[in-house]
Amino acid sequence: MPHFDLSQISAEHPVLIAGPTASGKSALALEIAARQCGVIVNADALQVHDSWQVLSARPGPADLAQADHRLYGHVARGAEYSVGHWLRELAALRAEPGMRPIIVGGTGLYLTALTQGLSPIPEIPAEIRTRADALRLADPAQMAAALAQSDPVTSARIDMANPMRVQRAWEVLEATGRPLATWQDETPAPDLPRDQAAAFVIDAPKDWLTPRIERRFEQMLAEGALDEARDALPHWDPAAPWARAIGAPELIAHLRGEMTLAEAREKAIIATRQYAKRQRTWFRARMKDWTALPA
Repeated sequence: MPHFDLSQISAEHPVLIAGPTASGKSALALEIAARQCGVIVNADALQVHDSWQVLSARPGPADLAQADHRLYGHVARGAEYSVGHWLRELAALRAEPGMRPIIVGGTGLYLTALTQGLSPIPEIPAEIRTRADALRLADPAQMAAALAQSDPVTSARIDMANPMRVQRAWEVLEATGRPLATWQDETPAPDLPRDQAAAFVIDAPKDWLTPRIERRFEQMLAEGALDEARDALPHWDPAAPWARAIGAPELIAHLRGEMTLAEAREKAIIATRQYAKRQRTWFRARMKDWTALPA
């Protein structure tokens, strides 16, 4: 866990903590809550789903006993949930008397939408979402190529190696007839401007983080991640948001007899490393004015 002087944080200000998976964000949030008080609020799109206690590394009973935690595991399997839902729920929490949030997570979109504003993009129709899911799963490279040709401005802004970012831009263009970049340029004022919060991003180099990722996945297996996947198997839909938990597709494949558990473990760790790389890329690009904490 990163250590630093807590005196640099005003006990009156909200706190924002970003960092890649397995970098120690939750432990830091607990330390701040214990020493300065505050309510820990989830900003991780995987941890909102009730399907994955272990596999999403949601806080366990020991952590929950130490501090009040909100917006963890409260979204049922199959329910719609987006960054807009999260912003509205967070706004309601912040309106509670005496609320001092310690907002912690690895979903950069949530944190930048909070501090930089969210574009007023209409809801994507289900029919377009279904087509987009099918295209991404069948041929993500084709979707990226189509987006690059039809919307070069947005393509230059987003991480084109991230299939979900490409799909989002494709959906917006298909549904609204306007590029995602145009919507982003019309973004309103943020709910929590960066200068009104203490904001930290954990700098976790690959060489330091990779062994932690490997150890944590082993711990997840020991604590029942495979049982969670077994419970999800009858409902499995790889295109559903709740199914995007890192490691879930690999464990499902193992349960279906498509690979050994050792192969699933190896592929899940690789997927986690790739996810952490995308997180670091986002943080470097979007959170240059956040205080970096060496891991």
